[in-house]
Amino acid sequence: MKAMRPPLSPVRESSPPDAPIHPFWLRVTHWLNAIAALIMMFSGWRIYDASPVFRGIVIPPSITLGGWLGGALQWHFAAMWLLVFNGIVYVALNIASGRFFSKFFPLSPRAVLRDLIAALSGKLAHADLRQYNAVQKLAYLAVVVDLIVLVLSGLAIWKSVQFPLLRELMGGYDNARVVHFCAMALMAAFVVVHVTMVALVPRSLVTMLRGR
Repeated sequence: MKAMRPPLSPVRESSPPDAPIHPFWLRVTHWLNAIAALIMMFSGWRIYDASPVFRGIVIPPSITLGGWLGGALQWHFAAMWLLVFNGIVYVALNIASGRFFSKFFPLSPRAVLRDLIAALSGKLAHADLRQYNAVQKLAYLAVVVDLIVLVLSGLAIWKSVQFPLLRELMGGYDNARVVHFCAMALMAAFVVVHVTMVALVPRSLVTMLRGR
């Protein structure tokens, strides 16, 4: 009679101990995306002030970029090209390397709620920076989608005549401006939360600079 073998445990994909937490290409594209997004946000605020979407909301000039409308537009469009092309490289390499699906999935509402409660109560562990918790996964996926919405709504505003279908999908020119503003506000909120989390876990900044 053959001895019963214990059931095999699922094999988890693991990286070599000396492998960087963040590969070089990820760090480069991450920082370029961050620079482009911040330039677009600060210059976009100056452009917004020239013709506010919401009359009661005005951005203080001291935190805008460009100095005047023409200067802000130049900064905005320059950063736009960097964000678009670098963003395409970032997403393509994440998908091609398999990192996108291994890092951000699986993801479930229950896991997000569990980790959110743990984070708010100060019980969320950050020992292994190779693994993203469910809140991080959701936040990073959301900001990628948000940046795509920013680019598409920006195109609907900038080239409204050339992209009539995109303009109509946004609900018209005026609604495209509202969508663009709201997407920018979400990105600003993400930046604030992201910087706060980095301050709480400084090792995450070191790994994004050095890879380890």
